[in-house]
Amino acid sequence: MLRLGRREFDPREPVIMAIVNRTPDSFYDRGATFRDEPALARVEQAVADGAAIIDIGGVKAGPGEEVSAEEEARRTVGFVAEVRRRFPDVVISVDTWRHEVGEAVCEAGADLLNDAWGGVDPGLAEVAARYGVGLVCTHAGGARPRTRPHRVTYDDVMADILRVTVGLAERAVALGVPRESVLIDPGHDFGKNTRHSLEATRRLPEMVGTGWPVLVSLSNKDFVGESLDRPVKERVLGTLATTAVSAWLGAQVYRVHEVAETRQVLDMVAAIAGHRQPAVARRGLA
Repeated sequence: MLRLGRREFDPREPVIMAIVNRTPDSFYDRGATFRDEPALARVEQAVADGAAIIDIGGVKAGPGEEVSAEEEARRTVGFVAEVRRRFPDVVISVDTWRHEVGEAVCEAGADLLNDAWGGVDPGLAEVAARYGVGLVCTHAGGARPRTRPHRVTYDDVMADILRVTVGLAERAVALGVPRESVLIDPGHDFGKNTRHSLEATRRLPEMVGTGWPVLVSLSNKDFVGESLDRPVKERVLGTLATTAVSAWLGAQVYRVHEVAETRQVLDMVAAIAGHRQPAVARRGLA
């Protein structure tokens, strides 16, 4: 059973994590939710569309202007507190690699720390343990935060993913993070080229087989764009196809931009797998 904040999720229950960027330069929405009002409206719509987790980020993943820990906290801490006030039951995640920011958002009410940069700051797991919140343990191939991969190679990309993510998860639990609140993430595009990310997707059952719940962050990423030769705004169909495959292969949590569309994909896969009943059953019964 996955436990995050006030919520518990059955191992077969697909969970949507909606992205809310508190940045002026995010790669996808170009700052659409940088201001409080549109960001809160985004949270409200995402929850209505079926998101159980809201993932709040104060620094875009790619290269750009330097954002200090103080500025990252300014963008996220007050917003976390307001989301906590308005949506007491939603799981609040914060996408950060810095322990100082992690501590501040936990004080404000965050339930989950999404460490997309593979434990580059070991203190972040210590913060998660101290506050009893969840932690996402991601494979980033040793990349430094906000850098792009360059001629990266692996003897076996999935073997490296398993070594890193399971190692980070085990360390987190040893520090005191609740085992039922730790997830592992293959880190699509992070420290990887497109072929690495595609292979990681094909081999997701190996991650699922570890027993740790698997989170995938696929939404409109470059490996989708390069696979189809599509720009950022034309990657939704590729993203949804990858989501369906990932769901069939056993991933549980999906970090996404398009919540309503993802909800339909996940519900359909669950119905085919026999984990969910059809919403209605009329055909051939009249």
